[in-house]
Amino acid sequence: MSPKYTHAIVARISDALLENGEFDVQLAKQQHEQYCTLLRTIGLDVIELPPDDQLPEGVFVENSAVICNGVALIGRSEHAKRKREAVSMAIILKKELDIPVIEIEDPQALLDGGDVLFTGREFFIGISDFTNEGGARAVAMAYPEYPVTPIRVNGSKRLKYYVTMAGPDVLSVSTSPTCQEIVKRMEREASFTYQKLTLPEESAANMLYINGTIVHRSPTEIPEAYKTLKEKIDIPTRNINISEFSQYSSGLTSSCLLLRRWKSIRSL
Repeated sequence: MSPKYTHAIVARISDALLENGEFDVQLAKQQHEQYCTLLRTIGLDVIELPPDDQLPEGVFVENSAVICNGVALIGRSEHAKRKREAVSMAIILKKELDIPVIEIEDPQALLDGGDVLFTGREFFIGISDFTNEGGARAVAMAYPEYPVTPIRVNGSKRLKYYVTMAGPDVLSVSTSPTCQEIVKRMEREASFTYQKLTLPEESAANMLYINGTIVHRSPTEIPEAYKTLKEKIDIPTRNINISEFSQYSSGLTSSCLLLRRWKSIRSL
């Protein structure tokens, strides 16, 4: 049931990300280049958008849209710069990539792609500081073929910081109390049954499952979870250090938009 992906949309890091706080921009850019290379090595065509100094957090493309079954639902934020990211992404998806785009009509709705977990069978929508019930309804209207379940997120992060997919019908979670609360709610409300991969470090739960390969953080970032992954995972895995550029995001998932295309995409 896991979706097969052909392309990943990423955006190169702008020096304006420094507005969020002090960090090593050059190291962040190197790590992001390695991230893009890794996506290519596991078989994706990577579409790299140029850095935009008007969009300091533009590298975290996931917030701006949800893409499923060849249709993109554009996100909505309360923050002016993140609104501009969504507008920019809508134009790219529609005009450059020829992907049908749905805009949210409810003026009160908030939707951040980092709060949208698609299991291949259903959607869980984190109700958080970034997404509200109106945003969850927008997902339900955009993708009526799937069950859509709102899940309260009491932590300060988006849903996919706490829970991602670690394989077909396998949830990647951590032992943190916040994560365990979220998972209990998901298990009560889910339309399907899932296995769990439980990891010690909270940040380890954020991983990418792409076409049969798991991409997770490096052993220097998640030493305990890395041991668990080596013991329990019997499908291909790749790891990458994203310590610098992921400081202001959910991690691995937040820096790409994955999609499947049947026809070729022209270069930007």
